[in-house]
Amino acid sequence: MSDTPSDALRTIGFGLTWEDYKVGDRFKTLARTVTEADVVNFVGVTGMNEVLFTDHTFTIGVAAAGRAVPAVLTYSLIEGIICQYLIQGTGLAMLELHKKILAPVLVGDTVHAEIEVLSVRQTSKGNRGIATTRNDIVNQRGETVITYEATRMVAGKDGT
Repeated sequence: MSDTPSDALRTIGFGLTWEDYKVGDRFKTLARTVTEADVVNFVGVTGMNEVLFTDHTFTIGVAAAGRAVPAVLTYSLIEGIICQYLIQGTGLAMLELHKKILAPVLVGDTVHAEIEVLSVRQTSKGNRGIATTRNDIVNQRGETVITYEATRMVAGKDGT
């Protein structure tokens, strides 16, 4: 056991500050397999009781065999990973979002995000910045299933 008081220890796990972002930087997140439980829980919480998501036999309009995953669930899973590893404790606000769904995600698919920093600037307050990224959600076959640009307010190194 250390004699160092816990409030004197450096905390690990915080995301990037706006000063850490550089235009052109690229990141790849960890991957996440979408499960049947994910779909059932998401549909239950949101009330998104669309037959496409609740009926295993409903395949009209589905390009591939399998249980379709709501696109907003796929996006939310990736945003959860981004929150945990890129903006934990530093993300202050989502300011703008432009999203395009390119292909279906099915239960059992594994997705990750490939992120590119498009722009970054300091705000007039000076202790925070605005960062815009392009986030491509990619499945296990290397197909981009969702692409979106996100503009976020991000804390500065001084923690505000």
